[in-house]
Amino acid sequence: MSHTYEVFVDIRECGGIPESPNRMLSARYEVDAVSKFKADYGARYRAEHDYPKATEYDVRVTRILH
Repeated sequence: MSHTYEVFVDIRECGGIPESPNRMLSARYEVDAVSKFKADYGARYRAEHDYPKATEYDVRVTRILH
């Protein structure tokens, strides 16, 4: 049975040159999945697509919405 999970992803983007600051971002996704593991994977995939220059992704599945 599929559920809708709320997933937050913390994203870190490093600037291309040493003097440029790092950016810390956070994104919220609603992911339909059959398990928390698959919701985690789905949110990470979407974050990698939305923020391709990021160097780190920290994924947190917070709750089931439906």
